[in-house]
Amino acid sequence: MPPSLPELTRTFARIGLLSFGGPAAQIALMHRVVLDEKRWVTEADWLRALSFCMLLPGPEAMQLATWIGWRLHGVRGGLIAGGLFVLPGAAVMLALSLIYAAVGDVPLVAALFAGIQAAVIAIVIEALTRVSRRALKSREAWLIATAAFVGLFLLKLPFPVIILAAALWGFLRTPTGDGNSDVTAAPPMLTRSLRVAGVWLAIWLLPLGALWALAAERIFEIGTFFSKLAVLTFGGAYALLAWMAQEVVEDRGWLTLTQMMDGLGLAETTPGPLILVNQFVGYLAAHQVGGWTMGIAGAAVALWMTFVPSFLFIFAGAPFIDRLTHLPRLSGALAAITAAVVGVIANLSLWFALNVLFASVPEATIGPIHLIWPDPASLRPLPALIAAGAAVGLLWRHWPLVWVLALSAGASALGSGLVLHS
Repeated sequence: MPPSLPELTRTFARIGLLSFGGPAAQIALMHRVVLDEKRWVTEADWLRALSFCMLLPGPEAMQLATWIGWRLHGVRGGLIAGGLFVLPGAAVMLALSLIYAAVGDVPLVAALFAGIQAAVIAIVIEALTRVSRRALKSREAWLIATAAFVGLFLLKLPFPVIILAAALWGFLRTPTGDGNSDVTAAPPMLTRSLRVAGVWLAIWLLPLGALWALAAERIFEIGTFFSKLAVLTFGGAYALLAWMAQEVVEDRGWLTLTQMMDGLGLAETTPGPLILVNQFVGYLAAHQVGGWTMGIAGAAVALWMTFVPSFLFIFAGAPFIDRLTHLPRLSGALAAITAAVVGVIANLSLWFALNVLFASVPEATIGPIHLIWPDPASLRPLPALIAAGAAVGLLWRHWPLVWVLALSAGASALGSGLVLHS
């Protein structure tokens, strides 16, 4: 028997407040609560829904929460479950963004965040090893990952090109198979799903039209930027960060690289999807031109453009889950994307590490190849030591992430004080 709406609301409010640790931990938490404790859905349905969410762009844990709510109470249930999965973390991230913009240039605060930036290197490397173990199980997968890294790091190819090329390769390389042998569900109503998709597409994009009509130039730019990212977020937030950082730091000048890495560190400490870093970026990008009130508008638009598409995908696509999860070529495309994401995260790891650990990282261009080569004399000893300590804590000792971030921040503040008073 399905739960009542109040019970569903209470349950997902609790999940939203406790959903730390990234998608794997969040999905495990939902499994324990929804299947083991509540027995609201079956294991078979859960696995099919999880496979479907992994085929989609966007945060798969939030989409899975939305599917659970939809399965139990239709659209209302999906809105409650998906919304409560995101909103607690979004509230915390907005508060942290406000505080960061107000006091981020205070020396002690800057020193604390310098330690977090060094720890971020280890965090991204941990994500790289975790994804690699899951994705690189064949020679072809290794080749795809290597090609993605070369395309991004040396050739500066756009991130969407890398992801689309990997998807096309996996799709074409996978035999069609039977595709329907295990499907017993009746075909869903295509017209209904198209109508639902049209409604949610309007809900998602109409605010952009209003921003354009109001001539809210920076907020409109933030909206269009994050609407593009929303349909390309395959492989999780780490896969997008290098492209997003390049866009907002180098091309648009909305944030500095230091601010971008600080935002990632803050997102790691909050409940909810890591992609909430988009909200931090939206806040600072708007705050730059209009203060805290404009910043709140920028954060709200970034949040809307990032997460509303997930409701669209679930409400329009959930009736097709049985069929889509049995299409071999879609699975092949997803496997190739996942392999490419390894190369994407490797590029992010190296790019972050060089820019945090060295004060000078010049770039040279040789034909189509772009090389960055750090100046050894510009090595920053304290961040290097903190990054090494964070790597030991995360990768070998398996300390909780919050401990690693807190210790890294403290070590940076203490080390900076010792340097200042020496």
